[in-house]
Amino acid sequence: MSSIQRQFQLFPQISRKSGSRMGILSLPHGKVKTPFFMPIATRGAVKNISPDEIKALGAEIILSNTYHLLQRPGLSILQKHKGLHGFMRWDRPILTDSGGFQVFSLAKIRKITFEGAIFQSEIDGSRITLTPEKAIEAQYIIGSDIMMVLDECTPYPCTYEYAKKSLAITLDWARRSKNHFEKINKKKKLSEKNRPLLFGIVQGSVFKDLREEAVTELVKIGFDGYAIGGVAVGEGINQIDEIVRWTTALLPKDTPRYLMGVGKPEEIVRAVHVGVDMFDCVIPTREARHGRLYVRTKKRAAEKKFYDVLNIKNGIFKEDMRPVDAHCACLLCTQFTRSYLRHLFSTNEGLGLRLATLHNLNFYLRLMEELRRV
Repeated sequence: MSSIQRQFQLFPQISRKSGSRMGILSLPHGKVKTPFFMPIATRGAVKNISPDEIKALGAEIILSNTYHLLQRPGLSILQKHKGLHGFMRWDRPILTDSGGFQVFSLAKIRKITFEGAIFQSEIDGSRITLTPEKAIEAQYIIGSDIMMVLDECTPYPCTYEYAKKSLAITLDWARRSKNHFEKINKKKKLSEKNRPLLFGIVQGSVFKDLREEAVTELVKIGFDGYAIGGVAVGEGINQIDEIVRWTTALLPKDTPRYLMGVGKPEEIVRAVHVGVDMFDCVIPTREARHGRLYVRTKKRAAEKKFYDVLNIKNGIFKEDMRPVDAHCACLLCTQFTRSYLRHLFSTNEGLGLRLATLHNLNFYLRLMEELRRV
């Protein structure tokens, strides 16, 4: 039995109604039931709520970002705290993005070479060189349970020629990442049981043959899990679904599959049904900060339009004495009215952001519970 098969237990039964899978991923800081959603703690904090509140919601893993943590607080501070777990007082697993998304999102202040990505810091203008090896080393200092290889998240749209050249760089970076990862594990004398996992990232934009090439080459290198990257950056819903179907059909069945940056509740449901195990997205916390809250309207997520988005800033809620969602058990819905939450947003009270964030994350995490039962 391979190391990843010991660390990822896929339950024998796969849904007969769809291709959804249930499993358990064993990591250095605990076990995580799949499929799961990771709240975003980009800089070591989920916006507006505490680690204890995240745990109380039932989150078993969070996501943070290597590029941003490199800048602030910096690796030396994290070392003093024995990693991000000690720094933010979170004792459950953490997945870290390598900085590949910033290669896309900060395109105006970065340059890509075969060696790595060179950034001009958006904070102080300093030069930041991020190579595959440096990204791996940083994630060890952070204390990541799941590390991501450095990659280029291609923009949309892009030409076939650009996507092909980008994929060549991403695959080269993946090989270097894996080699450096193994070298560090050997130096640290980490066993298969207590080492972190390393995931490869499938790129290739919207081009099927490039996605197929990416999977073939990454599987040859050999990773603990595989992520589908470069989606939800401007493509239409149908294109995203198509890319996910192409890729999951090719990926190994005994390793976890991660769809990066997705997404809306219905997008997650569709992806789970074709065999995706892991998700992250800023949507629930970002929408909460704008006063947009998710409310279930149907009992089952398999039904069409199973939720609505309520804009609490709307004047119609000024005297609304109902909870945001009568079927939700979060702090907001069990203790406060729509009228009160609207008041908090209209007066810029921070409590409104906290309550809305708790609610939206609870919506997503309960959705994942439901999908694990299907």
